[in-house]
Amino acid sequence: MSDSVHSKAFAIIGLALSLGCAPSAEQDADSPAGTGVRALVGATVLNGTGADPISDGVVVVRDGRIQAVGPAALIEVPEGAAVIDVSGKYVVPGLINSHGHVGGTLGLEGGHYSRENLLRQLELYARYGVTTVVSLGGDEVEGVELRNEQIATELNRSRLFVAGAVVTGDTPGEAVEVVDRNAAMGADFIKIRVDDNLGSIEKMDVDVYRAVIDRAHELDLPVAAHLFYLDDARRLLDAGADFLVHSVRDRDVDQDLARQLIAQNVCYSPTLTREYVMYAYEEVPDFFSDPFFLDEADPAVLAQLSTPERMADVAASESAQRYKEALVQAQQNLGMLSAAGVRIAMGTDTGPPSRFQGYFEHLELELMAEAGMSPMEVLVASTADAARCTGRQDIGTLEPGKWADLIVLGADPLEDVSNLRSIEAVWIAGNPVPGREH
Repeated sequence: MSDSVHSKAFAIIGLALSLGCAPSAEQDADSPAGTGVRALVGATVLNGTGADPISDGVVVVRDGRIQAVGPAALIEVPEGAAVIDVSGKYVVPGLINSHGHVGGTLGLEGGHYSRENLLRQLELYARYGVTTVVSLGGDEVEGVELRNEQIATELNRSRLFVAGAVVTGDTPGEAVEVVDRNAAMGADFIKIRVDDNLGSIEKMDVDVYRAVIDRAHELDLPVAAHLFYLDDARRLLDAGADFLVHSVRDRDVDQDLARQLIAQNVCYSPTLTREYVMYAYEEVPDFFSDPFFLDEADPAVLAQLSTPERMADVAASESAQRYKEALVQAQQNLGMLSAAGVRIAMGTDTGPPSRFQGYFEHLELELMAEAGMSPMEVLVASTADAARCTGRQDIGTLEPGKWADLIVLGADPLEDVSNLRSIEAVWIAGNPVPGREH
């Protein structure tokens, strides 16, 4: 991402029980959540940077942040620390969704933006191991308030960063007014949409988005750009866009685009599940019988999506079938750009109706692997690189000084990305996420 990225300040006994472990003798049962010192011992630790796994690892957490991490032979557990045995497990950073939408959906309806709905969705993401969400559009003041509250050692729901309203306008002046309103509200990003919905609407004019990007950079705000076409990707990069948050889906990308992305330090978020969801409900999807999904699913919503009439409408939709083809193109382009060294950030566009938060992030990981990315590359794109691409300095890796946002897994994610579903506990700021106790 360009140097214009704008960064904003952002009872251990329950923790042990979240893993099904007994607390150690040193544990202080009266300590409030998020305080004190605790040490996770015995697991294989993947720190998110792409470094080799640490066998028999130790992760020391103090007051919600990582104090030390490394092999047991080198890391001394502080005297009096609460020791949690995670032998045989795998510890990874919490997943970061660099492109979601939070707050507006209830069931299959939009228009329900509220603090209560935000918290419900952030808690849902957290139970799936998605410990941070960058919401790129539709954000209101309640989201900013929750963003401001999350620098807290007692946090146990997903972190949230916001873009405010998606910037629109027929003229540069109209669009810049939206940028200024978002900035005044406290947005972390500016989001623009340069797409014609398969030829059904007018795209934002180049002069308009150039004015938006210039004004956002004056305000030290990065610009995330929704796109579809390769030519628009090139123009947006020429205009100074900081982050491409959908795949190029009209034709093959090339080395010139890869070189430009790398030279400008711009990240690419493939957002593959967005294409998938556009045609997924032409039939009853396989995941409707997946226990990992059904644990959190609303049966009434599933029934609505499974009616014969609705499925027939999707199957008959020309746009749905074109998006099915677009997914194939998107995966092919992701494989090429990742192999060329472009920095990839996991993103999903979850949040709108039928784009299931938390679960679709795991579908995204599998689609990324199908595109040719290795399990380690997928993990890094979903942790360290997603943090870098969204300007976050204190999350994304298991390193000293970072927030202790992490997942304890029962299976090795480097064998198969689907093992990132083997969640046994999720911790945010060192606190157990309710509902993920095993």
